[in-house]
Amino acid sequence: MKRVTLELGGKSPNILLDDADLNKAIPTALGIAFLNSGQACVAGTRLLVPKKRLDEVKRALVDTMPAFPVGDPADPKTAVGPMVSQKQYERVQSYIRKGIKEGAELLVGGEGRPEGLEAGFFVKPTVFVNVNNDMTIAREEIFGPVLSVITYENDEDAIRIANDTEYGLHAFVSGTDVQRARRVASQLQAGRVAINGMLDDQQAPFGGFKHSGLGREFGTYGIEAFLEPRAILE
Repeated sequence: MKRVTLELGGKSPNILLDDADLNKAIPTALGIAFLNSGQACVAGTRLLVPKKRLDEVKRALVDTMPAFPVGDPADPKTAVGPMVSQKQYERVQSYIRKGIKEGAELLVGGEGRPEGLEAGFFVKPTVFVNVNNDMTIAREEIFGPVLSVITYENDEDAIRIANDTEYGLHAFVSGTDVQRARRVASQLQAGRVAINGMLDDQQAPFGGFKHSGLGREFGTYGIEAFLEPRAILE
């Protein structure tokens, strides 16, 4: 019987609490969403924001997007490179069309290639707002630079929306009150939850709940996955 550890992707929520500093939280949120051109299992592609701060968040997103240029991945200035294949490019395009068809508001980006990059499998970094958690772009892993902004009423509502997914690999919480952020983080159904940033620790277990996989990598938990204990009784 082979033992397996499976890491199977995610649809990670990033909760911006109502006390979040948008000057820090929005660049971080876009960096998390567009990590590896969005082709990352841990990418925070659902951005949950307080309904009362939606207009602020929209302005901050538009203002920050120029800091994420698309281009040659060998260029140090590039933040978003191409999709890995034509098949993946077409898949991402189909999700952008689904978002528009299902009624999400296109804030930036959209279908097609960025201007001047017609030759490669480049996708316009895309942000949808007024997304509800039942839309396809909020339910399925796109694996491209597409961010869905979803509003919530209060902390409990944010936690409910964040956990309303078949995945559970990673989650993020942003806020100035760290104790409050920790209380929210402790209620999220994800194998890892990062507070105020994209954090990593090779000693911390990595792996998901639900459809995000089985088992854990790294740290003591990762080693134990390869061990079989033996008990000797007298």
